[in-house]
Amino acid sequence: MSFIANVLPLSLAQYLAQNLAGKQLPIAFSLSEQTLDLDEHPLETSAAQDKIELVVFQQLPLAQLLALQNQVQLNITALTAINHRNNQTSCRFQVRCSDFMQARKALADFALANGIEAALLTQVPTLSEPGLLVMDMDSTTIEIECIDEIAKLAGVGEEVAEVTERAMLGELDFAQSLHQRVATLANSPQSILSDVAKDIPLMAGLKPLIKELKKHNWRIAIASGGFTYFADHLKDTLELDAAFANTLEIIDSKLTGKVLGDVVDAQVKADSLAILSKEYHIPHNQTVAMGDGANDLVMMAAASFGVAFHAKPIVLAQADSSINVQGLDCLLHWLA
Repeated sequence: MSFIANVLPLSLAQYLAQNLAGKQLPIAFSLSEQTLDLDEHPLETSAAQDKIELVVFQQLPLAQLLALQNQVQLNITALTAINHRNNQTSCRFQVRCSDFMQARKALADFALANGIEAALLTQVPTLSEPGLLVMDMDSTTIEIECIDEIAKLAGVGEEVAEVTERAMLGELDFAQSLHQRVATLANSPQSILSDVAKDIPLMAGLKPLIKELKKHNWRIAIASGGFTYFADHLKDTLELDAAFANTLEIIDSKLTGKVLGDVVDAQVKADSLAILSKEYHIPHNQTVAMGDGANDLVMMAAASFGVAFHAKPIVLAQADSSINVQGLDCLLHWLA
């Protein structure tokens, strides 16, 4: 009764502050309904290719960690690291499970249902080594869908927003939907682009993420099904390495309702990751792609680590990991 009443309500931070002093990591960690054991005896370490890690933040209550372990059908075997990154602290555990893919899906469902951040990882890129992050733009690096905001100013906001939503859910072909939406903007003044750009809201955590990655010589880029007007603006203001996006045709200071050249669709996004990886000599195991919509899935699959950010269900189901509540800088804790 005392364990249930006195220990399980504690957060990881509270428990470890009381019980970890003087102990060296990694340390055996065993949590059940009756007890929590920390054991300094030598650990059985998994082979590198079989190493599976659970990452959670230290404010997580032990009772919730126990519920996670049970519902996801994991066996936590060791506490391997405590990382202090960007004003937050996360705990990395070595775990075992019978079916990694099934456990990863169960964890994604548990995290979403409980409003927490947690990741089940294997062989993720390392923060301290140079890497490459390619991010979607709309609803990922920025809080808005630029085409929806342009459409509002052009008087066709509701019509365009509905098509955007269906495209992000994977219900429509992206290139076709883009042409359909852009066509509604014909004869709109070019000035509506600058009206949207001047107040463009950056996603929470974007600047801290970029700052920390740059400390470790990472390359950072945007690959967007949106437009160069905004992607290039972000590239310049945030000092990113590259930006890939679509070019709106403008004649006599008016939008023509057409896109110039090939559409930056799902495959082009994936190709951009390959181009940058080669250009900057980044090994594949140090590549990350992050996005929220169906047209990000090919890029995320092409990267070593694909992260769903505040994403649609179709993306959550296929991503290597997800960020559901926090800002973009949560990624720093998923990296090794």
